[in-house]
Parts: sequence; C-alpha cells; structure tokens
Amino acid sequence: MGPFAIAATVFAVLSLSYQLHGHGEKVERGLTVNGCDLFQGSWVYDESYPLYQSSSCSFIQNQFDCLKNGRPDKDYLKYRWQPTTCNLSRFDGEDMLSRIRGKSIMFVGDSLSLNQWQSLTCMLHTAVPHAQYKTITVQGLSTFTFLEYNAKVMFSRNAFLVDLVSLPIGRVLKLDSIEEGAKLWKGIDVLIFNTWHWWLHTGRKQPWDFIEEGNHTQVDMDRLVAYEKGLNTWAKWVDANVNTSKTTVFFQGVSPDHIK
Repeated sequence: MGPFAIAATVFAVLSLSYQLHGHGEKVERGLTVNGCDLFQGSWVYDESYPLYQSSSCSFIQNQFDCLKNGRPDKDYLKYRWQPTTCNLSRFDGEDMLSRIRGKSIMFVGDSLSLNQWQSLTCMLHTAVPHAQYKTITVQGLSTFTFLEYNAKVMFSRNAFLVDLVSLPIGRVLKLDSIEEGAKLWKGIDVLIFNTWHWWLHTGRKQPWDFIEEGNHTQVDMDRLVAYEKGLNTWAKWVDANVNTSKTTVFFQGVSPDHIK
C-alpha cells in the first residue's frame, strides 16, 4: 500500500461518517463541522497507528503490500489527518458499519481507488473480525458485503470515467460518452471517484488507439485538454443523474505516483 493510502482512506471515511449521520455536530456544505473546515490541516505522526496490519488482511493484493514486498520502514503507516481547528474522532469500524447498514459505497477509478477500497475493507474487517462477509468480482466490479449489516463496499475499475470502447478501427476513448460505467453508479449511496494517471500514458501503456469527441476522431490531442473534456462529461452526468439528498459524491484530486 503506497504512502498515506491508509491514512487518506481514514480521512475520507471519517469525513463520510460525518456526512452520513454526523456525531451530533452541525455539518455544513463543504465538510465544515461546527465551523471547522475538515480539509484544512496537516498529516501528523501517531504512534498508535496503523489501524490494521497488512499481514493479517488477506484482501490486499500482493503488489500493493509494501511490507511483504520488502519495504524496511513502517513510519509511513503512522500518519493521521489532523484538522487545524478541531479533532476528528478515531476511526471506529463497528460504528461505521452500523451507520452504513443497508447502504453501498463504491470506489470508481484506477489503482488509487483500488488501494483505498482494499484498505477500507481491511479496516472494517479488523474491527469486526468474526462478522460474516462475501466477496465477489464480476467484469471489473468487486463487491465486499458484510452480511450482518447488509453493507456493501465496492470497487469499479474505470481509469477514465468516460467510455473506452472497442470498435472495428481500434480502441476508442470517447470524451463525451459515459454510458457504460454510469450503469453501475445509479442507486449507490456513496460514490468516490478518481481519474488522472492513465490520461498521460503513451506508447505500449496507452490503452486507447483513438480519441473521439462528437463526430471527430483523432489519434491524439493535448492530454490536459482531453482530461478536462472527460471531467466535464463526468461532472455533467453527476449533475443530471445524482440526487445529492440521497447520494454523496466525492472526487479525489490528483495524487503522487503510488507505485514504482
């Protein structure tokens, strides 16, 4: 698991906990709790972390298990987010499962979202180690269900959010189409999106042959322009299709590389 992946997951989840029910505090737009902006703060070292041991969690894929792959230090696991003007409650997995009973959380994106999905399932399972669960992966959608709580934590592999389709001419990235992935997003209680790194790949790592916008198809274009157009398509879909009184949407900003 890359540096801060666990800590970032904790912060996102704690923020989510406030949005779902709060802790008796007044929650305002922009994740401000009683006048405290949860996004203003810093990462602080905490000797009591991490919240789980990767060696005891079988849900982490081998390539993301830093300790198993020989990383000698562990200090990177001991950071937590500290808002400037208030304190966040320590993560309580059993409490969170009670809060999301009957609900579904879906991470949508690339391996950054995969990291956070795996980390969250480990955090929750560590809190209730004897709880029955079911895990299944079908066509890129992984679902981890805590049966007693009927709570689902899901991951949809979708590096661009917009459609990437196979056509007779080759693989086409459609900047103004979002039909395929969006079929999975409707009805989810919490959606957490990320996209960035795959937009920059070239050569053999580039997963498309053509870029399409409207009726215009081209081999390539400025990647930042393509990224902006894709995000605009995603944002318009969210505005048109998500009832924000029922569904909470997060978008993760651009992160540093988390693999070598």
